[in-house]
Amino acid sequence: MAATTAPETNSLAVAQAHAERLLAHSPALSLEQATEILRIVPRNAPALLLCGRASHLMGDEAGAIRFFQSATAADPGWAAAWQALGDALHLAGDQAGGDRAHIQAMRVGAADPALLLAGEALASNDLPRAESALRARLKAQPTDIAAIRMLAELAGRIGRNRDAETLLRRAVDLAPGFAPARHNLALLLHRHGNPAEALAQIERLLADEPANATYAILKAAILGRLGDYEAAIVAYRDILDLYPRQAKVWMSMGHALKTVGRLNESIAAYRRSLVLEPTLGSSWWSLANLKTFRFTTGDVAAMRAALEVAGIAEEERYQLEFALGKAEEDAGNWAESFAHYAHANRRRRAMLDYDPAHVTAIVDRQRATLDADFFAARVGWGCEADDPIFVVSLPRSGSTLIEQILASHSAVEGTMELPDIGMIAGKLGPGGIAQLTKDEARALGEEYLARTAVQRKSGRPRFVDKMPNNWTYLALIHLILPNARIVDARRHPLGCGWSVFKQHFARGQSFSYDLADIGRYYRDYVRALAHMDDVLPGRVHRVFYERMVENTDAEVRALLDAVGLPFEPACLRFYETDRAVRTASSEQVRRPIFREGLDLWRHYQPFLGPLADALGPVLTDYPDVPADA
Repeated sequence: MAATTAPETNSLAVAQAHAERLLAHSPALSLEQATEILRIVPRNAPALLLCGRASHLMGDEAGAIRFFQSATAADPGWAAAWQALGDALHLAGDQAGGDRAHIQAMRVGAADPALLLAGEALASNDLPRAESALRARLKAQPTDIAAIRMLAELAGRIGRNRDAETLLRRAVDLAPGFAPARHNLALLLHRHGNPAEALAQIERLLADEPANATYAILKAAILGRLGDYEAAIVAYRDILDLYPRQAKVWMSMGHALKTVGRLNESIAAYRRSLVLEPTLGSSWWSLANLKTFRFTTGDVAAMRAALEVAGIAEEERYQLEFALGKAEEDAGNWAESFAHYAHANRRRRAMLDYDPAHVTAIVDRQRATLDADFFAARVGWGCEADDPIFVVSLPRSGSTLIEQILASHSAVEGTMELPDIGMIAGKLGPGGIAQLTKDEARALGEEYLARTAVQRKSGRPRFVDKMPNNWTYLALIHLILPNARIVDARRHPLGCGWSVFKQHFARGQSFSYDLADIGRYYRDYVRALAHMDDVLPGRVHRVFYERMVENTDAEVRALLDAVGLPFEPACLRFYETDRAVRTASSEQVRRPIFREGLDLWRHYQPFLGPLADALGPVLTDYPDVPADA
């Protein structure tokens, strides 16, 4: 019987079973058979689900989502349809939509009123009501894995990541085959600095479901996080061989290619994603973020057209605005460029719950409590290893250049912006470092070295950790790793502040979307570093970006001397060093130092009043003339 003919039997079940059998070896024929069923019974939910599954296997994810949505509309009480929709939305990058669909799958699949109530509350983001219902449920039935997973989802939404991890581990301990909880755990571990275990979890899932594209995509991302970019690229290519119309997977492969310096291939991957999804602002911004890339007039027209598309997601809209800001900047249209950057930042800032007073309070507390006597009483504490070189700064201050110079030395490995110090700090109790004992300080230093070992692949004795935000943890670094070297990368406040404002950060820099917030953050950073200079003189070596540009030889030699390394000529030829670079400066540090961009911010000076006002005396105190220039 041909798949396109009407079933020879009047039994709908027989026709559906036939379509189900076809799915394994011929998704196209399965789709034809299921479509024939829909011609006779238009709102048949099982046939719609089959059409979605077949479309997914054929690489038509947009079509799959439409069929799954129709299946949930035809039978809102069918958990399998909601689960399939959630998986497809996650694959397409719609995390929020995927979560809502998965929650709905749990809701309709559960008979317990408490879980129904919790699911409804989670779906409507009524978190207090959801938490109350879930805790009541778990008090009555402590081993209910669905409730445990839902409570972990809630904890993750409000930033209680350790609680979420504990709950998810409990769920997979109780039910090792509970794949949704294990996938959530792998994703959490990946996002919060434990990529090695995340990979182990996702490998276990792939062992059971080797064709699951959602798992394969997460594995590729984890490989990148582990620094195995070539393996990540191979993984992305394997996924795209099966699902060539996945725009966001093309974009992710572009990121990996960019990181290893394969610029032309990276651009091609980004452009492929835009052929598939022209409104994908994240790909437009990825092109802009190459810094050395220049948009064509056709690109600018396409971005403007994308902004006019109804219903475009807010995240894509503000990234399009960032990209247009870069396009107008390259064209020398300063006012138009600023307008786009300002629009982008206003949209992004509105989505964030950021209070600049929180950072100011942290610095005030450090200046009040961490005095010279505090550190004198703890001399000899910590792990004695001198492996790490910490480069702290604001973003866009020249820290990637410093890392590239250091990583060009035969004794130093460049890693990435490692999250481990922040995570160790997050484990400290209410008393913070003041409550640490000598043994605990040593153990934390050893823990940091163990956590970062996965990023060290070359066997070189020293390595660079250039997480910029580590400036808030300098006292902790000193206590647990007293022989680690610390470098402060400093750039002109207006130049740095403007460069931060025109940069879209994937995560972790909530201060960067308002000029006044940036100025206050820079001021707090300077106050914190000045305090360290007072209480631990000479502990931090400072590099001014402008001096590095104007007098590279002397500054490189001084930098190497400060971190205890002999001079090597390769450090002056840092642009020849072949290594992965993850930051926005990845293409710039693959070229010799150039000064053309040093004063670019001056074109925007008429618009930078809020930044200058917030900086206050920090602006006037910045050295004007490069030393020995």
